[in-house]
Amino acid sequence: MAPIRILVVDDSVVIRKVLSEGLSADRELEVVGVAGDGRIALAKIALLKPDLLTLDIEMPVMDGLTTLAEVRKLYPKLPVIMFSTLSHHGAAATLDALALGASDYIAKPGNTGNPQVALDRVLNELIRKIKALCGKAPIKPLPLPVAQAALKARSKADARIEVVAIGTSTGGPNALAEVLPRINNDFPVPIVVVQHMPPIFTRLLAERLASRSAIAVEEGRAGALLCAGHAWIAPGNFHMKVTHTGLEWRLSINQAAPENSCRPAVDVLFRSVTAAYGANVLGVVMTGMGSDGVLGARAIRDAGGNVIIQDESSSVVWGMPGLVHASGLADGAYPLDCLAEEITRRVQQSRVSRAPVEMKSHATAGSEAK
Repeated sequence: MAPIRILVVDDSVVIRKVLSEGLSADRELEVVGVAGDGRIALAKIALLKPDLLTLDIEMPVMDGLTTLAEVRKLYPKLPVIMFSTLSHHGAAATLDALALGASDYIAKPGNTGNPQVALDRVLNELIRKIKALCGKAPIKPLPLPVAQAALKARSKADARIEVVAIGTSTGGPNALAEVLPRINNDFPVPIVVVQHMPPIFTRLLAERLASRSAIAVEEGRAGALLCAGHAWIAPGNFHMKVTHTGLEWRLSINQAAPENSCRPAVDVLFRSVTAAYGANVLGVVMTGMGSDGVLGARAIRDAGGNVIIQDESSSVVWGMPGLVHASGLADGAYPLDCLAEEITRRVQQSRVSRAPVEMKSHATAGSEAK
């Protein structure tokens, strides 16, 4: 199979050299050209016809955002990975880039720790993302022992939904911007979200989503009381969990070891909502690279809850939802523009068909167990 052809665009000669050498060391990748600014990049795209573009945000002559806008006009389906800095300005520019149609991003390492270790981390992450965006990351079902438990749990699958838990990664900011603003302000349950992003990025994402949504959206914080019509985004570099005491459900955050190379991790959140709410959970797995969320989806299904996923055609990367599907854990797959409607329908239908006493009995059982 032909290697993935990459055009590296960065104003730094050193960065261009490092990326070219590092990427070309992988037999499945080929750097076919480099460019020091956006104008040169646009000319080289036409000549070299790359499969993917890496694009620095801050460049002279034509910066990354301006270049990206032009690329999207001329080559709407060309995958583009942005390079940004771990700063407030870098995070804001990255979210702007994603809104303009960037496929994903890489945060440049700061001036701390071992430079070689940081460089290796960036290259490994970049290579994984390139292969995922260009279809070279095959989806294989995990060997999950779920069949018997899932069959037993289906008898409770129409339980009254009391929380919606969403997990997403690559393509997630734009997907969340499609889903959360379509949720009405009278939404009767809380929403908790893991989006794989570093610190600062998650806070700015929550603020942007809040400005466009009828429901309240904010970054999760320790001790926050869950309430209806409110969404919380897990803070970068922290796992977010839901805890249950008596008739209260609150958030907790921690910096335990990453899971699936992620912190926050979808699996951590999904397991916690299952422990806190039992069968009264609707899990939603949206576009994203990797396997985070599969074990959490199993936990939700084993407890009697439901899991739905974003479909392949509307996902930037059908890794996370694709693995949930391949592992037999999805109760339905829906296009991105139908997800908010489906989430609302399922929540409302469960509350019509199930009396509030069911949740009360669940809470009482939880209290007695303590």
